[in-house]
Amino acid sequence: QVQLVESGGGLVQAGGSLRLSCTASGRTFSMYAMGWFRQAPGKEREFVAATRWSGGNTAYADSVKDRFTISRDNAKNTMYLQMNSLKPEDTAVYYCAASIGVVPHGLESKYKYNYWGQGTQVTVSS
Repeated sequence: QVQLVESGGGLVQAGGSLRLSCTASGRTFSMYAMGWFRQAPGKEREFVAATRWSGGNTAYADSVKDRFTISRDNAKNTMYLQMNSLKPEDTAVYYCAASIGVVPHGLESKYKYNYWGQGTQVTVSS
């Protein structure tokens, strides 16, 4: 089992910044990747960014490229999402996800991830 705890959400004005954190505990030694997804009211959960836990590949949704940066601190089992130049359309609940073991889907696919956090609200006012 893996437990994921997100933090760092909140209310910010358009153009502002926030940093989300996600700390994993439990069976993290077999973690392959971690990612961020978001879900706005009335919309499906969508991919935001992801990283392989051992380093190397990262992936971003086109809508957040050049504004958001994903990073990780393996020693702390923590993943971060630095969000800059926030827009009202970034408003959503942001979920942290972990992929444990071999799951044959791409980093951008929600089906790759078998553990999810509880979500943290990000609200961007215009």
